[in-house]
Amino acid sequence: MTNFDSMDLRDEHDRKLVARVRPEAYRNPEPADVYDLVVIGAGTAGLVAAAGAAGLNARVALIERDLMGGDCLNVGCVPSKLMISSARAVTEIKQAAGLGISISGEPKVDFSEVMTRMRRLRSDLSSHDSVERFTELGVDVFLGPGRFVDCTSVEVGGRILRFVKAVICTGSRASVPAIPGLDQVSFDTNETIFSFTELPERLGIVGAGFIGCEMAQTFSRLGSRVSLFASERGVMPMESRDAAEIVIRGLHEDGVRIFTHGRRLEFEADGQGIRVQERNGDAERKETVDRLLIATGRTPNLEGLELEKAEVRYSDQGIVIDDFFRTSNSRIYASGDVCSRHRFTHAVDIMSRSVLANALFKGRKRYSRLVIPRCLYTHPELAHVGVEPGGLDDQGRKFTELTLPLSDMDRAVIDGRTDGFIRVYLKQNSDRILGATIVSDNAKDLIGLFTIAITRQIGLGAFSRMVFPYPSYAEAIRKLADKYQKSRLNPTLHRLIGKWHGLNRYLFKKLNRLGKGSS
Repeated sequence: MTNFDSMDLRDEHDRKLVARVRPEAYRNPEPADVYDLVVIGAGTAGLVAAAGAAGLNARVALIERDLMGGDCLNVGCVPSKLMISSARAVTEIKQAAGLGISISGEPKVDFSEVMTRMRRLRSDLSSHDSVERFTELGVDVFLGPGRFVDCTSVEVGGRILRFVKAVICTGSRASVPAIPGLDQVSFDTNETIFSFTELPERLGIVGAGFIGCEMAQTFSRLGSRVSLFASERGVMPMESRDAAEIVIRGLHEDGVRIFTHGRRLEFEADGQGIRVQERNGDAERKETVDRLLIATGRTPNLEGLELEKAEVRYSDQGIVIDDFFRTSNSRIYASGDVCSRHRFTHAVDIMSRSVLANALFKGRKRYSRLVIPRCLYTHPELAHVGVEPGGLDDQGRKFTELTLPLSDMDRAVIDGRTDGFIRVYLKQNSDRILGATIVSDNAKDLIGLFTIAITRQIGLGAFSRMVFPYPSYAEAIRKLADKYQKSRLNPTLHRLIGKWHGLNRYLFKKLNRLGKGSS
């Protein structure tokens, strides 16, 4: 299935979206003799690369086989966050009583209106990714599947596009695991779930990563009975366990039922819906759901590119690139999900900016030097940037860990949001920040301060000299800096400071006596 197939062209908002990102009447232009840059794929990676190159006066061609905007606009970040926004409002209304606000009755969710709002705002935002906008920027937009003809040429719609440099930005799609019975039942992925018009009474979600956790909490808040099936690695396995446990508590509070199935999971269709059978050790449990969302990871989009003709190496994990984003063909670069383990829109953006510097101006921007944060948009949010604590241990690097619970933060107490923490990982015997983890309602915003600090090599101690509004969550970073400064007061230094104060007291008394005697 393509993103285009998930659009309901009977809906005015989807029609508006498609008219912008894949207009029916559009005809591909005649190709230029040669392009400075040919971009394959018009998701975030490709759009950033094409717009940036055109702004630098390069001759650019942009190829898209499906919908401009890619997953982010059509079936990813934009629709998911719009649904999360609606679901958060439901919980805030329910929790109003704890703030002294009386609201009679339960909030009523109109799921159809929630999805209409999502489609309307998604179509409004589509103007940024439209064919018209990029044509006005001077980009030659070609709609249709592209494939390499040789090391310097791409074919699309029967036209040959020759290039000095090219960048592959074809992204990724939902991977479908080989689980017994899955091929015998109907299931959804991120490519179809946002086309729902009716709220499923019972929703099963397989996969407890970013998409699985966010959609589990969202649909549960909107009224579905959600069962989340996690592998033996648990919920959000890439995160520290105490951080993940707070997210799990939040999911439980919103009614999400979590099952850890190990590697033993089976599906079967019956007259009541889809039966999910999960086993954990000797324990066995069966759940029946009406809809099933598969959220078990991503697969790079490589099909149809004919990479062998361009002498571009690849594997099941995606296109192989060096630290400068080059493929095995020095004229061809890659950016985004198709070549990176950092499958986030903001990561894709900075990768494409780096590709432009390297491909067009012989820059030396390195993939390994990118500082890329990540954020889970549940309640509370979970964000991380920098090295992983486990990675530090594996490398034999010693580090110091400082943690501030939100219960020690006035702002969090005021808001009644004290389940969480802010943690920083420092190089041992130094204030150099190696990484940070935040579990908080606004973790997505706070993590940016640590991202700046790591990128610009600002030590934690510097934050103790910075002023933040009171009361605010940003104050937590200053509190962590104060905690670090206090930790530097070892017993010897503590005694020396005490002696310094004692000397001042002695001099004060002596001078005071001399002053009295002379008078």
